[in-house]
Amino acid sequence: MSSYILFDTETTGGNEEDRIIQVGGIVLSNGSKPLVFDELCSSEVPIKIEAMEVHNITQDMLMGKPSFLQTKFYNMLQKHNQKENYLIAHNINFDLGMLIKEGFVCNMQIIDTLRCARHLLDELPYHRLQYLRYALDLYKIEKDEAMKLNIEIKAHDAIGDVLVMKLLLTKLTQIAKDRYNLSNKDSIAKLVELSDTPVFVKILKFGKYKGQNLETIASSDKGYLEWLLNTNDLDSDLKYSIKKVL
Repeated sequence: MSSYILFDTETTGGNEEDRIIQVGGIVLSNGSKPLVFDELCSSEVPIKIEAMEVHNITQDMLMGKPSFLQTKFYNMLQKHNQKENYLIAHNINFDLGMLIKEGFVCNMQIIDTLRCARHLLDELPYHRLQYLRYALDLYKIEKDEAMKLNIEIKAHDAIGDVLVMKLLLTKLTQIAKDRYNLSNKDSIAKLVELSDTPVFVKILKFGKYKGQNLETIASSDKGYLEWLLNTNDLDSDLKYSIKKVL
C-alpha cells in the first residue's frame, strides 16, 4: 500500500549554507488516519532577517528544539523511503534540496505540485501556492479540512502550506483524471510523469522585460537571457525555456 508524504520546509534562508528550521508534513495512506507533523528544529546556521520577514520564525523560538535529523518527521521519512511511496511538495526542487543537505537520499517517487499546476493549469498567469489557493477557491474548503486534521492555517507556515497543498493535489489529480481519461491510480502516475517533464515558459514574469514573450526577448536582447541563465536562483522551467529559445 502506497503512502503519500506532502511536506514543506521553512529555512534560515535561501543560500547554500542555509538549513531547515521548520518542517510540516501530512502522510496519507489508504485506510489509515492521516498523520500530521509540525515541528520546529534547531540549526547552527543563524536565521537571516529576510527569512524571518517571510516565515516569522525567530532564533529564540528554536532554543531547546531538536536538530532536523532528530525530528519525528525525519524518522517517519526514513521509514517510508521506498519506491512505492510518493514525496510531494510545491516547488519540490527547493525542499528536496534542503533534505539532501541533511544527507537524505530519496528513493520515493516525486510529485511537484508546482510543475503539475503549470502543465494542467496553463491558462493561469501564476502558479504560486497562495495564488492557487485563491484562484481555485481552495480557501473556501480549507477550514473544514484544517478542523479534521487539527491544523492552524497560516500563510508561509510549513504545515499551513501543506494543508493547501493537500487540497491542490486532490484538484490536480481530478484534472489529470478527466483530461487524460485515467483511473485514480493512473492519474497519480501522470502527476509523477508531469513532475519530471519541463514546462516551456512563454512569458517572462519579472525583470525589465516582465510580461513580454520569451522568444521576442531572445530576438531583441539575447544577452539579457544569457545573463539570466547565470543567476543561481533561476527556476528550472525558466532555465529550460531560455535554453530552448536561445
